[in-house]
Amino acid sequence: MTVAFGWGPVAARALAPSAACVVVVDVLSFTTSVGVAVEGGTAVYPYRWRDVTAAAYAREHDAVLAVGRSEATGAHPWSLSPAALRAAPAPRPGRLVLPSPNGSAICAEAATGGATVLAASLRNRTAVAGWLARHGYGSGARPLAVIASGERWPDGSLRPALEDLLGAGAVLDALRALAPGLPLTPEATAAATLWAATEDPVAALRGCDSGRELYEYGHPQDVEAAAELDASAVVPVLVDGAFQEAP
Repeated sequence: MTVAFGWGPVAARALAPSAACVVVVDVLSFTTSVGVAVEGGTAVYPYRWRDVTAAAYAREHDAVLAVGRSEATGAHPWSLSPAALRAAPAPRPGRLVLPSPNGSAICAEAATGGATVLAASLRNRTAVAGWLARHGYGSGARPLAVIASGERWPDGSLRPALEDLLGAGAVLDALRALAPGLPLTPEATAAATLWAATEDPVAALRGCDSGRELYEYGHPQDVEAAAELDASAVVPVLVDGAFQEAP
């Protein structure tokens, strides 16, 4: 493996031990929300369970606990919604616990192997690729794994998600442009090629299953926020359990 691509927590568990860096992609909406929060100066603690243990984890880290989109209020706008996070009034919390059964689970699997963990989305795909290239990730000495989060079917099994395939491909395509000659696995090459061949990625994001679901549930602003291609130069890196801006 030099530059590999995989899906979900199982792939993270398989690829992380041999990777120097793992890039997590959960466009709708975990890694997009992480990026927006970190832009605003908030350190984000990913947490894989949305249950009573999340509140205890937040207290342990002196952090605010994000709630579900439908639970957010004017007094507590902190949720998995990137649009709500961006619109939230000051003062912003210094620490935020962000539960996510997909994105956070991947972060946990990736971190156990000691790899550097980044959060990528369409908003910061070029910034992430530039950071990876500058630090030599993807070379023989510093293997790289890009993990698309996907969604879940009702039985808990992985549901591949177009938005995450496009997000991963966007990072990989930018990386191969910045560092020509990096050996990508066939899976990574296919993801990058799909991105390059997608004429209107914003339309694809709006029309994919996850995008349509957010529109139907009354959260179109989250799709629009996620579609802001290269709007951010922030690269969130996981340090001591929290995402913060990479130096």
